[in-house]
Parts: sequence; structure tokens; C-alpha cells
Amino acid sequence: MSLVSGPGRGGSLTGQLPGDLRLFVDKHVAYIQSLDTRRDELEYWLTEHLRLSGLYWGLTALHLLGRPDALPRAEVLDFVVSCMHDNGGFGAAPGHDAHMLYTVSAVQLLATLDAFSEFEQRVAGGKRSIGQFIASLQNRESGTFAGDEWGETDTRFLYGALNALSLLNLIHLVDVEKAVQYVQACANFDGGYGMSPGAESHAGQVFTCVGALAIVGRLDLIDTDKLGGWLSERQLPNGGLNGRPEKLEDVCYSWWVMSSLAMIGRLHWISSEKLAAFILRCQDPELGGFADRPGDMVDVFHTVFGIAGLSLIRYPGLEEVDPVYCMPKSVTDRVLAR
Repeated sequence: MSLVSGPGRGGSLTGQLPGDLRLFVDKHVAYIQSLDTRRDELEYWLTEHLRLSGLYWGLTALHLLGRPDALPRAEVLDFVVSCMHDNGGFGAAPGHDAHMLYTVSAVQLLATLDAFSEFEQRVAGGKRSIGQFIASLQNRESGTFAGDEWGETDTRFLYGALNALSLLNLIHLVDVEKAVQYVQACANFDGGYGMSPGAESHAGQVFTCVGALAIVGRLDLIDTDKLGGWLSERQLPNGGLNGRPEKLEDVCYSWWVMSSLAMIGRLHWISSEKLAAFILRCQDPELGGFADRPGDMVDVFHTVFGIAGLSLIRYPGLEEVDPVYCMPKSVTDRVLAR
């Protein structure tokens, strides 16, 4: 899956959308299918370091659009397996270093494809190996997780670890209570959360912290009204959402903000109608895909989060998304036996 941007732009090539805003499902499916055909473009190779996550973004978008078979399942599974290292971690592409983020994407892909059994047949003890790789990255004193052997820490990695381990049914391999304590240490006076203790509140980090607490059943620790207030203030007059005060709107925050509001039961604190209109203005109705805002080039990252945001607000025709995992709810219900 290519992370190459374009060729379309949000709002169409002419800068205008049809008067009746709607979701151009077939165009978005065709756009995602085309991404791996652009191998003669330099940007295809410059974004190789995101390849596995790009595949997760594309496949998730297709599932939410109701087109789960739009990518060849066998080829997707082959690529996922090709990215695995002997230590149980996954790189972004074959030959890339193992990292938490791509390991999480690999687990999400395996879950979405309903391929854990096939994976175990191809890689004996594969699930356990993945779990041990993830567990090895936890700092048992602080509770947080590193992204890789080089030690960078971030609440993204903590959330990702709990996400993947819960899907693997291996969350017992880590110290959950220590992880919860670390998340609590990242809480700020404004109700939000940062990437580490004392860091500025940011909607993306709010998602990781709230998501982590949701996975382990500790949403009771959140001051929901204070956090809900901070999140609801992210909506701008044009309907879009930003990630922190005084920043521009961006389609991806349709996910980070809205999923967090959904998890704490405050989704109704923003205008879904205005948000839906903003998201739809960011799509290219001719070539498919979503941009961060109207007039910019589309990419698969903003495409999945725009579609997931629409799913959260129950846009007609979309499959339901799980606000905790950013995966089809039908998938997480199956994997987690809910």
C-alpha cells in the first residue's frame, strides 16, 4: 500500500463539490485499490517506512465502506508475514527494523483478515512471539512502553501495546496496573493528556490514553466532563476539528477527537452535522480519497480517518467502527468474543 499523496485534491480538481454533499464510495474504493500500482513514483519508495500501517489504513477504510474484499486477501497476508522479524516484531516493510507501531498494524491486519489461525500455521508460535516482543518493550518501573530497542517512549506505544495484546489475548504478559498509572501521570489540568507526564494536551494523545484505559476497563479514572469540554472546544466554525488550541482543522481529528468523545459518552457535545459536511468537503469526488482539508492533496491516512469519523457519527451506508480500536466493530466483536 502506497502512502503517496494525490493525485486528487479535497474538494475535487476544480475546487468545487456537487451541491448535494455525499460520500463517493466507489471512487474511494478505486483510489485505495490504485495505491499499490504507483511504483514508478519516487514518493512510493520515500514512504516505504509507513507501508504496513498504510495497508492497515487502506483495508480498514475498505471494510468500513462495505467492500472488505476489494484487496486480495492472500497477498495482504503474505506481505504482513514478510515484515515479521525473528524476535516477533514487525517492520514497516521487509528489511525494516521491528517497531511497536508496525507490529500493532500487523496484529490489526491479521485480526481484520480473520487470519490468526493461518498465521499460526505459517509461523509456529507466532502469536506468542509477537506478545513477547511487545512485552519486552515495557519499562517495568514506569509502566510505559518504548517503540523499539532504541528506547523512545510515547503514549502511542503504550496504547498500541494494549491494543495488540488484547487482540492476541495476551495482555497478561505486561504490567497493566503500571501502565494505567503512567497514563494517569500524563493527565493535565485541562482534562486532556499529553505524550508523557507534563507534556501539552493533544487530541491524538488523548485518544491513546483514553483508548488504553478503555481496553483495560479503567475509564472510571477519567474526569469525563472536563475532558469532554476540552475535546468539544476542538470544533471550529467551519465544522472541522483541530488537535489543540489555535491550530487549523484537519480531517484526521475527526477520528482522534470523536473516538475519544465516543469512549466517554460525550459524542453529542459537538455538531455532527457540521462535522460531516466538513469531512465530505475534504473528499475528491472525481479521483477518490480524502485530504486533511479542502484544496490539499488526498492520502490514505486522511482517507481512513475521514471515513472512520463519518462512521462514528452514523453516516448512512457505513459499517460501524469500534472507537477504541479503529477497526470494524464486527471484527473486534469476533476477536474479543463480545
